[in-house]
Amino acid sequence: MKIYLLNGPNMNRLGMREPDVYGAKTLSDLEKELAAFAGEYGIDLVAKQSNHEGDLIDWIHEADQKAEGIVINPGAFTHYSYAIRDAIAAVRVPAVEVHISNVHQREPFRHVSVTAAVCAGQITGFGFEGYKLALHYFKGGDPDVQT
Repeated sequence: MKIYLLNGPNMNRLGMREPDVYGAKTLSDLEKELAAFAGEYGIDLVAKQSNHEGDLIDWIHEADQKAEGIVINPGAFTHYSYAIRDAIAAVRVPAVEVHISNVHQREPFRHVSVTAAVCAGQITGFGFEGYKLALHYFKGGDPDVQT
């Protein structure tokens, strides 16, 4: 099983960007941790990050041909990118939206996700563990899983 892990704008700044919100770990730490976790499930994880909307859209389309699912943190695009929303809706593979922080406890503009409605689910506020929960979903696992 192959899953695309797509991270959007400013995720490359993890560890430096608002550590009180996002923690001290970096994007590289996240990708390594998730690759190891995915490997335990027999998942081939393809990790990509971009600050550019079009890159994310291209990778969503690519995942439709090369993967069984998408774990996506669209970053700020979550709140206004109808283009990313439409790309997710246009592919046959399911997507799970993940956010490190609990966006519903933050600024009001973060409370709205235009992408969540076309995703299989949204996981928010569990830090890096949220990504593991998303990967677990693709293996059809027990929701009581210990990550």
